[in-house]
Amino acid sequence: MKKIILIAALAFTAASVKAQDAQKADAPKIYNPAADAKADITSAIKKANAEHKNVLLQIGGNWCIWCLRFNNLVTTDADLSKYLADNYVVLHVNYSPENKNEKVLASLGYPQRFGFPVFVVLDGEGNRLHTQNSGYLEEGKGHSKAKVMEFLQGWSPAALDPKSYEEKAK
Repeated sequence: MKKIILIAALAFTAASVKAQDAQKADAPKIYNPAADAKADITSAIKKANAEHKNVLLQIGGNWCIWCLRFNNLVTTDADLSKYLADNYVVLHVNYSPENKNEKVLASLGYPQRFGFPVFVVLDGEGNRLHTQNSGYLEEGKGHSKAKVMEFLQGWSPAALDPKSYEEKAK
């Protein structure tokens, strides 16, 4: 009887591992370990400058379930997706065993200290405006739409434009 229970437990464990591997294989690949992050960031900054937007660096990896959950939220929610498209040039920066992008992350002030995903906002000149710990945007087993929108609005070009705060002439 003990052998049957042991065999059943091993079979269940093997099936669970196989199912997890299948899920990982089906997960979207939004981070490219082979990408040249420095060159990609330079291109994103140029594009943001030309379009009067900021750059949102989403730093993480395809191994990170929270990274994938965040990406799913902001790409499937119409309001968040539109707000991002209107105000940011978005770039996924890889952090994985294959490529930790250590020099790039050092130049950004070591944002990985907050865990993953982590977000860095740059202006159209490439200046780092903000590093966001994603833990503050979480709610339950995902991210809060309201908290994410508040973060995006708080670091948008309009929010940082002094003209937004000038009193209107009466």
